Amino acid sequence: MTAVKQSGPDEPRGGRPGRGGRGGRPPGSRRPGASGPPGGKAFGDRAAWFLVLPALLPILVLSVGPLLYGIALAFTDAQSGRTRSTQWIGTLNFQDLLHDTLFWDSFRIGLIWAAGVTIPQFLLALGLALLLNQNLRMRWLARALAIIPWAMPEVVVGIMWRLVYNPDAGILNETVRDLGLGDGRDWLTGLATALPAVILVGVWAGMPQTTVALLAGLQNTPRELHEAAALDGAGAWRRFRTVTWPAIKPIALAISALNLIWNVNSFALVYVLTSGGPGGRTRLPMLFAYEEAFRYGQFGYAAAMGCVMVAVISVLLALYLVGRLRGGEDR
Repeated sequence: MTAVKQSGPDEPRGGRPGRGGRGGRPPGSRRPGASGPPGGKAFGDRAAWFLVLPALLPILVLSVGPLLYGIALAFTDAQSGRTRSTQWIGTLNFQDLLHDTLFWDSFRIGLIWAAGVTIPQFLLALGLALLLNQNLRMRWLARALAIIPWAMPEVVVGIMWRLVYNPDAGILNETVRDLGLGDGRDWLTGLATALPAVILVGVWAGMPQTTVALLAGLQNTPRELHEAAALDGAGAWRRFRTVTWPAIKPIALAISALNLIWNVNSFALVYVLTSGGPGGRTRLPMLFAYEEAFRYGQFGYAAAMGCVMVAVISVLLALYLVGRLRGGEDR
């Protein structure tokens, strides 16, 4: 008879020497084929944070920090003055804001400004993008000239258009006089013309970025689809409706939503052109908050206005993101 050797407490069972623990592998050993030292994933995560930190710190210091401080300031009676103490007043600033007709009037003007700039801006940019997508002579020069307003700072754009609108020597009034249409007018100080004049500048200044985005979408549309539609007898409008628009629709919706959010948040261009005048006809909400804070010293009340605007912009951004997600699910 062959004696069966009983395995001792220190010997592996099952006749597989050198392997133990759960699954037949000694504790602490690595799976065959695994690469890298133990704890490599944790080290990689820490290294990733160190790489992101230089870009994250400016955002935290210059954006998130001031935002949180502004929200906290909205619940106080903070005013200008070094010797004046600041008290916590809860939601009193927001209650006053509900009954402030001047703020809600500026909010209405801001919505008119945002819609009045965004819609014509998109339509004109779409036409320009369709034109620049054609095989034209000197097309490269036309594309370069089309993005010049985008490359100019808003302050420079505002100063330039103030010269255009100058009532005495501005090119617009000179053209009106040369055409025999009258003696011209002061466009930026007239109660009826100030807001349309400012909207025109906003359309001109923001149109290039919309044009570039739409032009990129047009260039990514396969030409074979247009050729097939043309062979089927489709005219220009039908080709645009059935081929071009479905191809650029996601880009069009995205850039229009972002333009609307940016225009609601506008400040610099209108401030340089009119400073909110005349008579508050161009006083956007951000301009109103600026005046309350730095002209009248009501920092807490101005911070409450800023919180309302942040909430409005957040709602618009949420609607945009939900629309994008639903669009992605439909595709």
